[in-house]
Amino acid sequence: MTLIAWRQEFETGIPDVDHEHRELVELINRLHEALVAGATKEEVARFLGEVFAKISAHFALEETIMRKHRYDEYAEHKADHEKLLDDLRDIMDAHAADAYFDYREALSSAVRDWFIDHFKTKDARLHKTLGI
Repeated sequence: MTLIAWRQEFETGIPDVDHEHRELVELINRLHEALVAGATKEEVARFLGEVFAKISAHFALEETIMRKHRYDEYAEHKADHEKLLDDLRDIMDAHAADAYFDYREALSSAVRDWFIDHFKTKDARLHKTLGI
């Protein structure tokens, strides 16, 4: 079951960014599939750690590009990145504490909706503004 279906509209035209976006979508979909299939606590923890690490690295790439080009909405874009990272930390903390938590719902709200909105708005504006 796919959580996020890749769409042409997600592409920014920046090859490195688009490649990482596709990798992140694939990784998030694999995590979602593992959750639906009843992954163990350890498997979920590994997936969450990998998702967090890859998203953090991707955000660093985007933020480097924005700083290099003196992007006018850098602070707002970075704040949006930090919001998702905070949400993911909360999910990871709840999982580690064995708190009752519906990970499928959390992924849906914290990841899928965020990615779709972020790709279509913030990343699309970044691409358009920088003309990359």
